[in-house]
Amino acid sequence: NLSVKNCWKNYMCHAQTRRATRFSDPNSTFMFLQVTYLTHACMELQLGGKKMIFDPWLTGPAFARGWWLLHEPPADSMERLCMADLIYISHMHSDHLSYPTLKSLSATRPDVPIYVGDTSRPVFWMLEKSQVQLTNINVVPFGIWQNIDKNLRFMILKDEVHPEMDTCIIVEYKGHMILNTVDCTRPNYGRLPHNVDLMMRKYTESWKADFIKNERKKLMNYKAQLVKSLYIKETNMKNNTDELNVLIKKSAPGITTWTPKPGAVLDLALALMSPSRKAITDPPSGTNIYKDSWDFELYVDELNRAITAEIFKHKSWIQFYYIWAGFKNYNLVVRVIETDEDFIPIDNGYNYLVDFMDLSFPTQRPTREHPYDEIKNRIGVMRHVVKNGLLWDDLYIGFQNRLSREPDVYHHRFWNHFQTELPVVGPDWDLFLQQVP
Repeated sequence: NLSVKNCWKNYMCHAQTRRATRFSDPNSTFMFLQVTYLTHACMELQLGGKKMIFDPWLTGPAFARGWWLLHEPPADSMERLCMADLIYISHMHSDHLSYPTLKSLSATRPDVPIYVGDTSRPVFWMLEKSQVQLTNINVVPFGIWQNIDKNLRFMILKDEVHPEMDTCIIVEYKGHMILNTVDCTRPNYGRLPHNVDLMMRKYTESWKADFIKNERKKLMNYKAQLVKSLYIKETNMKNNTDELNVLIKKSAPGITTWTPKPGAVLDLALALMSPSRKAITDPPSGTNIYKDSWDFELYVDELNRAITAEIFKHKSWIQFYYIWAGFKNYNLVVRVIETDEDFIPIDNGYNYLVDFMDLSFPTQRPTREHPYDEIKNRIGVMRHVVKNGLLWDDLYIGFQNRLSREPDVYHHRFWNHFQTELPVVGPDWDLFLQQVP
């Protein structure tokens, strides 16, 4: 969802004259201040003679096989990506950092400048394992302007709640600012610029509603403890776009909202010069907005190859893996169950307990008082994650598991570790196979 601010009384008083001067010159590069929506979180910014693209996910799934693109990107999206002057990738989640997309990009333009924030877990921590050949990745410090030319600069900022991972960006072109908060919960600790001309923010599609009503409520209860100064509703249900647009219009009539379709273009220069003129161009009539085909088999078959990996013929992989993961000294007992596609336990699948108090693997739950989680994972994705040392976001955010808890409490330390703090270097399964009888 994007918001265009048409008027600030204090700002327009001193900016109106210089804006009029710029716009009145037909040869001014400021006339080429346009934003094109491609799909998901992927936006193309035309900033004078420079083209910048945010978070390109144009092909393949995200979170293992849990998410697939809803919107059909314009037919020339990959060509647009290859022609970009710079690319910003906000964080490591695969709906923003898409290795299938970057693999296609690298085949044509491996040296395109890509910018990421200097997060504690590197955004591209999986680059070597992915075998994607990119040669111009730039890790930049937070809060420092990066100058592209005399008219264009940007700054990457971190999130307060997830500083190890989430970032957002401010782009400034000839004094006009675009803010993209991406997935940040509290971007830059709540310190954001005034007089932003365009703000981009995510919203949640209705297909995530069940997840939000349950898991997000528990997670936000934890986040509310971290961000004492930020008011969070008890349920914190995300707005759909219609609700959000009505809310913005009611509370700030001077702001215009835009919920774009793939290929739609916002002429920001025109919107700022004359709010009454039509600044939004929708895709042509008959354009295919929603995807109707995906290469399911290609990606699912690749994941399922992990099921028959040699390491899973030896039960001791369980101990080897969790020792590698390094999470312990926490009073939580977890049962992990491998299942079929319908989350029915598999007869020959693994079903085991892990006691994270002392990192033991009992056959029965301990007699001491302890919280207990039961996690049912689809076998193909679970083994793919284990074999490749991936983060558990592929399971949790990817809807590849089912959870039950006693009591029903979100264990942030456990999930945060397996979602963001696993070792960057994966398990040494060659060593494991050498050690097994």
